[in-house]
Amino acid sequence: MLEIGIKGKQEVVANETNSAKTMGSGTLDVFATPAMIALMEKTAWTSVADELDEGCGTVGISLNVAHSAPTPLGMKVTCESELTEIDGRKLTFHVKAYDEKGVIGEGTHERFIIQNEKFQKKANMKKDS
Repeated sequence: MLEIGIKGKQEVVANETNSAKTMGSGTLDVFATPAMIALMEKTAWTSVADELDEGCGTVGISLNVAHSAPTPLGMKVTCESELTEIDGRKLTFHVKAYDEKGVIGEGTHERFIIQNEKFQKKANMKKDS
């Protein structure tokens, strides 16, 4: 059952595949902002996935975060999420990422509960029109 306070946690290691240089978000060998954002989204959606009705999922609709500190390659990055608001099918999460030395990013992420099959069908219809 969905309820405010559900928490999630995910970890990755900053490496060449998620670096700013490889992901195209910069030229340096540091953990990329797009990689941090993807980690934040994954942490949020996986935290509530088991609480949804069968056939349902969530899609991201809004992300407002700051990437406040760099992380060198080889360092572990951890993300934590907490469900802070439920408004119908809209879920709001507080997300925070940190490396072994402290916070590297933080903000708010919103997701919307959808029926997976219906959503996919609607998306696929764009190709046919």
